[in-house]
Amino acid sequence: MTQLPIPQHFQPARVGEIWRVPYQDRSIAARAWAQTHQLHPRSQGQTNVRLLLIDVQNTFCLPEFELFVGGRSGRGAIDDNLRLCEFIYRNLGEIDQIVATMDTHHLHQIFHPIFWIDEKGEHPAPAVTTITPEDVMSGKWRVNPEFGAEPDKLQAYALHYVQQLSDGGKYPLLIWPYHAMLGGIGHALVPAVEEAIFFHGIARTSQASFSIKGDRTLTENYSALAPEVFTNQFGEEIASKNDSLIELLLAADKLIIAGQAQSHCVTWTVNDLLTEIGAIDPQLARKVYLLVDCTSPVVIPGVVDYTDRADAAFQRFAEAGMNIVKSTDRIFL
Repeated sequence: MTQLPIPQHFQPARVGEIWRVPYQDRSIAARAWAQTHQLHPRSQGQTNVRLLLIDVQNTFCLPEFELFVGGRSGRGAIDDNLRLCEFIYRNLGEIDQIVATMDTHHLHQIFHPIFWIDEKGEHPAPAVTTITPEDVMSGKWRVNPEFGAEPDKLQAYALHYVQQLSDGGKYPLLIWPYHAMLGGIGHALVPAVEEAIFFHGIARTSQASFSIKGDRTLTENYSALAPEVFTNQFGEEIASKNDSLIELLLAADKLIIAGQAQSHCVTWTVNDLLTEIGAIDPQLARKVYLLVDCTSPVVIPGVVDYTDRADAAFQRFAEAGMNIVKSTDRIFL
């Protein structure tokens, strides 16, 4: 299918800014756009192409927010979202549904500073503090006794948690700055991407699907499909896989994936998806397309650079049969 032009309302220079989406104006424009370009409603289509957007939220995508994903260029998520919006607009007739995950946090969570204290009663510094099993066993970091009832039980769980991360080959527990806080502006979708999602929904009469992730108190949830740790020290479930989202994604004829950050939530999500695919039919990996120019790795200059690790993960996904493409590639034939 011939790619569509970019609607005049799209302003590339404002992709990295906060602003209000004018819903009524965009709804009128989208209906007219659908008529002009003969876009049929999703319900009348013969295909089921889904675009999965992972955590395209202000907290990760705008420079003034807590965890801006700048990549090595320093503009990572901004440029990613510019290309992503253009991809959505150009392919309005090909994308049948957009699915957006939203990292969602509360104050009292195991990866936030308030959860932990040292021997002086100080909380760990965010973004630079990792907590290992050795740190917990030595007493360097312990659970904040003001956190809740049964502090000894919670302390035992904390050791169990970091040990599970270590034994499972996962990233060690990093204390994150408070981010993507439910009810806050950082939690919201980036306006330019939200606008594109809304425009698509009106033009194709297709309700976008939104999926919450990361709101469990006692585990990180990089992946949109599963938590880092499933059970406590007694084998009791504390979190579970998102089976409904897994089913939604696997039901797609073609699944296109973009979002932030490539090294963390995107890689973890795709890895879990690949595990699910492997249990059903490894050939299903061929219907997954990763938009490599619409995602960036975490890079903190002088501190950490996850670029090589993210690239290695994407290479592994390609070897499993997934398609590594750019947003400008002709993936709709």
